[in-house]
Amino acid sequence: MDDRSDGSLVVSIDGVAVLTYVYRSPVAQQESPRPYFHPLTTLGGETVTQSRPADHPWHQGLSLALPHVGHTNFWGGPTYVRDQGYTQLPNNGTVTHRGFTALAATDDGVEVEEMLQWTAQDGSLVLTEKRRLTITADDAAWTLLFETVLRNPTASSLRFGSPSTEGRDNAGYGGLFWRGPESMERGTVHAEGDESMGSRGAWMAYSGDRATVAMVDKKGSPRHPEPPFSTPWFVRTDEYAGLCPAPFFSEALDVAPGEKVRFGYAVVVADGASDFGRASALAGHPDEKESS
Repeated sequence: MDDRSDGSLVVSIDGVAVLTYVYRSPVAQQESPRPYFHPLTTLGGETVTQSRPADHPWHQGLSLALPHVGHTNFWGGPTYVRDQGYTQLPNNGTVTHRGFTALAATDDGVEVEEMLQWTAQDGSLVLTEKRRLTITADDAAWTLLFETVLRNPTASSLRFGSPSTEGRDNAGYGGLFWRGPESMERGTVHAEGDESMGSRGAWMAYSGDRATVAMVDKKGSPRHPEPPFSTPWFVRTDEYAGLCPAPFFSEALDVAPGEKVRFGYAVVVADGASDFGRASALAGHPDEKESS
């Protein structure tokens, strides 16, 4: 693990830099600066992320991005306003790295603990965060376990939502969002349930010709799946390659003063295309579709 002077951490496996974590973001305020992962690569060196593409410059590789937290946009770009559509407002927030409380590399992997602050565009404090990253690998793939706790330190309730909860159909994005490279556009989506936008399940995987990215919702996350599975997913394949567990896809979450909200997700990165059986194995779930 290499902690660089430019505000990034680089994790290598067998000589391949598979993960770069930019914890001091250099982007413009309208892009809602926040820590992000880019580039991410497979064990074979295939890049599976894209950062700041021309169509959506606020898409930053893989990042925790929330479009509606109270009145603040931590996603980037314009905000969806009910009955008005997308409007550029002076409300793009910033997620700031405050320091690492743990940095450890062992034979079993890499562990990182970090403290962060979420502030509105006027500088007022919106959220505090404690984030934990664990990177492990086997012969087939490597995995990022992303765990975080957000606390509302304000005197008012905060509503976590999405453009869909504000009135735009089928636009429930917000969460740990992955933006894939052009080479993965028009890929194949595999899921425990339906593969369509807004479908619900414990995991979803996106397969390109040369790489696969699987994301798994972990216990403790908002809307964590208990049968019947309830975690909604946001996915795009044609306009761009994008995927995220979207806990506020159709229903907002109110967080009272002093209360906490937890997120926990595994991101699995593998070389090569995947059918459903391999995707479910990467996600660590039984191959229920093919065995039924």
